[in-house]
Amino acid sequence: PERLGDGQSPGVNCPERGPPQGRCMDLSFSWYGFSLIALVCFGLERFLYKVSAQRGCNSARTTFTFMTTVALIGTLAFLRSGEAVGEVGVLVLLALINSTSFAGATYCQIEALKHLPTSLTFPLVRLNTLIVVIFSIVYFRDALLAHQVAGMALAVGVIVFMARQGAEPTRAGASVRTGLMLVFVAMLSGAVAAISSKFAAQHTNHLAFIALSYGMGSLFSLTLVRRLGPKRGSGRNLEASLIGIAMGAINFVGFSCFLMALTTGPLSIIILITGMYFLVAIFLAALVYHERISPPRALGIALTVLSLVLLRS
Repeated sequence: PERLGDGQSPGVNCPERGPPQGRCMDLSFSWYGFSLIALVCFGLERFLYKVSAQRGCNSARTTFTFMTTVALIGTLAFLRSGEAVGEVGVLVLLALINSTSFAGATYCQIEALKHLPTSLTFPLVRLNTLIVVIFSIVYFRDALLAHQVAGMALAVGVIVFMARQGAEPTRAGASVRTGLMLVFVAMLSGAVAAISSKFAAQHTNHLAFIALSYGMGSLFSLTLVRRLGPKRGSGRNLEASLIGIAMGAINFVGFSCFLMALTTGPLSIIILITGMYFLVAIFLAALVYHERISPPRALGIALTVLSLVLLRS
């Protein structure tokens, strides 16, 4: 198969026998360009997590509306495209794994933000990058250039550095211990979601995967609404739904670009690039909610920008 540049991992491009229709196409952006678009979209989406938490909205309802919005947009886009679904069994399995893990990670992150500051929560969650990078190098045998290895090392170092910054509750009644437990679950769930997305990018129709995965995720989050809905944030259902709709529209663009990047690019690098979304979320949280960015965290942000430059192929 044709390689799109150095630093590609074997097997990440379309096989010569032909992929499912719509999975590969003549792209105007490289996988790096798609990764940067996904980074910005994911950052905006995660900032809306913060908005939901700050407004005291029902996290389960926000998650349900978010998932349902992406599922509806994905379904309409897939039907409009007229593309073939591909191998149904693989599609269903990957969608099931991805939807449950991502829905769980979304819910836990929103809840964690009610206990921990944005500048700590997201870097901690991104420690799942270590799991994904190791898996990608071992399983996909990613071939990396020297400056990309340096960028990876710097990116991981920044995440660990930011995660070690001191934690303080965000408001009265918040619990650091509860927040850290939620972050741990979100971290593991996010790693599973990222790895399953790589397989989906290679072996499924993207739009069909988005529609089915988020459709399943909405059903999973619906159970959370029924169990947790009356207990917290029930007075802000309309607000939670509106925030969820905005999150869904942004995520559809970001996740589509993420899958495009994964079709031809190495998972180990793409997950590090897109994982820097917390820069956008932290900046917006500081701007809107006046969350303090300490000098060490500011240094971490600057080093993150440098790592993005090094990760480019």
